[in-house]
Amino acid sequence: MPVQNTNRLWAEFLILFVLAPVLIATLLPATVMFSALFALTALGILLLHLTPGFRWRALREGMAEIKLRQMLIYTALMFAACFAVTMLFAPEALFFLMRNEPQLMVVILIFYPFVSALPQELVFRPLFFRRYKAILPNGWAAIWLNAGLFALAHLMYWSWVVAIMTFVGGVIFAHAYKERASFPLAVLMHAIAGNIIFLMGLGVFFYSGNVVRPF
Repeated sequence: MPVQNTNRLWAEFLILFVLAPVLIATLLPATVMFSALFALTALGILLLHLTPGFRWRALREGMAEIKLRQMLIYTALMFAACFAVTMLFAPEALFFLMRNEPQLMVVILIFYPFVSALPQELVFRPLFFRRYKAILPNGWAAIWLNAGLFALAHLMYWSWVVAIMTFVGGVIFAHAYKERASFPLAVLMHAIAGNIIFLMGLGVFFYSGNVVRPF
């Protein structure tokens, strides 16, 4: 690949996955952070569309990797892990939405997979691994990098609990996409994890109104 193209990819990569999340987290008021994040996500999806060789229909590949038994086990493990985290760090929030705003919880369960999990997966999996393949490390190093940057994208919440959860989630979703070659599996696993997080009450850590910057 010509040096000029490589430099352009590096510039895009650093702006999209490093500089922009840090600026959003450190400079923008909480009231506009989500708007900026949505704009950044839209830019990422546009770049994915413009990526040479990319075809939207290719994202349907890998459906066979979705196996009912594995998904049931994964869901059970997510329930157990999120319950433990909630009881350790926010026991008062356990099933908060179910207890206080059940209609909102239903709305989240229905729409989260489409308005949050899917756009995030488009940017952090196909865009990340396809458009920037030439500048990424090989093997598992790329997955670890992906997970680290996925966690960085959630820096705006200024919570080490969020950082750990999103890093672990990033490893799981990146493995589903890259190693098992299944975008649908990555989206489904992300959607399940996100819905369980909100169902358990861990959404308190992902609420911009609770953001307190350490400076």
